[in-house]
Amino acid sequence: MNLFPKKEIAILWIIFLIVAISVFASRTYRLYYPGTIYSEYGSVIFLYEQSSLEQLAAEAANFGIELDGNELIWAGHTLGWRSFRPGRYEISGKLSYERFLSKLSRGLQDPARVTILPGMDSARLSRSLSVQLRADSLSFKKIFTDTSDVARETGLTGEVLFSRMIPNSYDFYWTTSPGNVVKRILSEFNRTVAENLADEIENHPLTLDEIVILASIVEWEARHNEEKPRISGLYMNRLTRNMMLQADPTVNYALGERRRLLFEDYRVDHPYNTYRIQGLPPGPITNPDLRSILAVLRPEDHDYLFMVATPEGTHRFSRTFEEHRQASEEWRRWLREQYRIRDQQHDREEDG
Repeated sequence: MNLFPKKEIAILWIIFLIVAISVFASRTYRLYYPGTIYSEYGSVIFLYEQSSLEQLAAEAANFGIELDGNELIWAGHTLGWRSFRPGRYEISGKLSYERFLSKLSRGLQDPARVTILPGMDSARLSRSLSVQLRADSLSFKKIFTDTSDVARETGLTGEVLFSRMIPNSYDFYWTTSPGNVVKRILSEFNRTVAENLADEIENHPLTLDEIVILASIVEWEARHNEEKPRISGLYMNRLTRNMMLQADPTVNYALGERRRLLFEDYRVDHPYNTYRIQGLPPGPITNPDLRSILAVLRPEDHDYLFMVATPEGTHRFSRTFEEHRQASEEWRRWLREQYRIRDQQHDREEDG
C-alpha cells in the first residue's frame, strides 16, 4: 500500500526544489552581491607575503573593512579563490566576495604614488622609498653603488645614478623591485633632461655630468627657486674666471652634515671642498630638480662673483670683494644680535 499518493510526493518534491533553489539563490546572492564587504572611507590592504584564505580571514579585522571572517572562508572555498598575492590593494565602497577575493588572488594591485624630493642624499632617498614601497632601504641603497647591477647596466657610477633621481611624483606598484624603480626614475631624467634639453646641453660649456654637479650645488644653496638662475650665473662667472668655486654646500657635504659653517670647517681636507680644490667637485652632492638643472643651462647674465646669506633666507650678491666683505660683516652682526636675543630669552626663562 502506497503511504504517499503521487500528488503528495510531487508536492514534496516541489517544496524540496523550492527550498534548494532558495538556499542556492541566497548563497549565490551573498557571493556576488556588492555590499557583503564594505569600506565607508576607503581602506588599503597590504599583503607582505603570499597568503592563504585562512590568513586573509584572520587579518580581516586589521583591514578597516566590514566583513564576516567565517563567511569569507566559505566564499573563498566556494569560488575557488584560496591563495592571495603580495601587494597593495585599495578597497572602497561596497564589494562582493567574488570581486574582493578575485582582486587579491589575481594580484590586481592599485599603484602607489611615490614622491621623490630634491636635495636628498642616497641614504635619505633610500629610506623614503622603503617607506613608500615594499623593499627595505638597504636594497635601494645598494643600487646607488658602483658595483650594483643597475649602475653597471647603465654605465653610471652609483653617485651619478643617484643624482639623476629627478624629483617628481611617480606611480609604482608596491611590489616593484628596487632596480625597476630606479630605472623608471632614471628614464624620466633621460626623457625630461637628456632628450628634451639635448640642444641646450650640446651648446653648453659644461658636460651633462658637470651640469648635474653644478645643479646639485645650486639645489643645496638656494632656498627660493627664483634665485637659482642668479646663483648659477655667479658660479659660472667664477668658473669662467678660473676662480675657486668656494661653494659652502660642498663643505657641508664634505663634513657630512647641514649646519652653519665655522671658520675651521673651510679648511677640511676633502676632495669636495671647493675652498681647497679648483673647479667643480668630482661628483654631485645631491639630486637636483629640473629647475636647478635649467638654472645651470640658462644662468642669469650678470657680473656677480660673491654672495652671502640674508635674514630673509635669500642672498645678497656682490661684484667686488670689498662689497662682499661689507655684506658679510652685516650678516655677522645680524647673527650676533640673534644670539644675544636668544641668550636673553633663555636667561629670562631660567629666572622665571
